[in-house]
Amino acid sequence: MADVEAMCIAAGKSMGMEIECFQANGEGELVDRIQSARGVFDGIAINAGAYTHTSIAILDALLAVSLPAVEVHLSNVYQRETFRHSSYLAKAAVGVIAGFGTQSYILALHALNHRLTQSTHA
Repeated sequence: MADVEAMCIAAGKSMGMEIECFQANGEGELVDRIQSARGVFDGIAINAGAYTHTSIAILDALLAVSLPAVEVHLSNVYQRETFRHSSYLAKAAVGVIAGFGTQSYILALHALNHRLTQSTHA
């Protein structure tokens, strides 16, 4: 995980973004962190693991903060079990990146950066 965080921080820096990483196993911790993002962060890249397919609470938190969010998956969920083809979080996401391993995080950061810079220049 430390390697992935370092990779994300370096990629963000190259795009002029300050990246803060957070990992938790509990749904409540994720909800709390998302809710605390409003007014602090400009966007969210989130890999919610299995909570992607089960958590209305995380969906509600993402909708409540009104920040652009990109849903991230390391694997191609459409090559996996059928239940993984459905995402609660996609409703709150501006996009979904899946199937590129740890590079999925970098692609998500590029997507967020593009979204944020397009918003400020539109």
